[in-house]
Amino acid sequence: MERLMRKITAAVVVCLFLSTAALAEELPRVLIIGDSISNGYTPHVKAMLDGKAIVTHNRGNAGDTWRGMANIDSYLAAGEYDVIHFNWGLWDLCWRNPKSKVQGNRDKVDGTLTSTLEQYEANLDKLTARLKKSGAKLIWASTTVVPEGEAGRILGDDLKYNAVAARVMKKYDVPTNDLNAVSRTFDAELFVGPGNVHFTKEGSKKLAEQTVEEILEVLK
Repeated sequence: MERLMRKITAAVVVCLFLSTAALAEELPRVLIIGDSISNGYTPHVKAMLDGKAIVTHNRGNAGDTWRGMANIDSYLAAGEYDVIHFNWGLWDLCWRNPKSKVQGNRDKVDGTLTSTLEQYEANLDKLTARLKKSGAKLIWASTTVVPEGEAGRILGDDLKYNAVAARVMKKYDVPTNDLNAVSRTFDAELFVGPGNVHFTKEGSKKLAEQTVEEILEVLK
């Protein structure tokens, strides 16, 4: 009798494992591409979509559009995705100086701009075209706000770069998750610190909430 019960228990465990594996295969796959801002909200997106989608993030930090073009094929190498949510921007509009002691060599006074608006548009066009070829449904995330006092970024440049991105997304008929608008409503306590583009856990969670809404919308 005891041996029979062990066999039954083992069979149940195997069935549960196979059922779970089958369910996982049926869930839509979502890829989030972006910098540290997206790294901040992705864990919340994963938790909110648990049981509804399999969410992954590109390995590391997608940085600027130049890094994106160098690595886009590796980002997509893990297989087919149903949805790709992507952003480049904060790194592109950043001014850097190798002599600067500020984190990331940021220096908007004596530094060099990573990508001009023209370069950004050209690069983003190529990246979006490549993502379109993947067959996934695309969602563009507008670049979050540049706060006053940021060491390597100029106040208001997020709006300029987002305007350029909007032209590219219109060309490719890609919907926008307007995280810039959301981040502009944040009180100071939702930022990591004064002049810092990063958000607290609560701030990232708010970005995730809207991101989940947009992902679910395109998965309908």
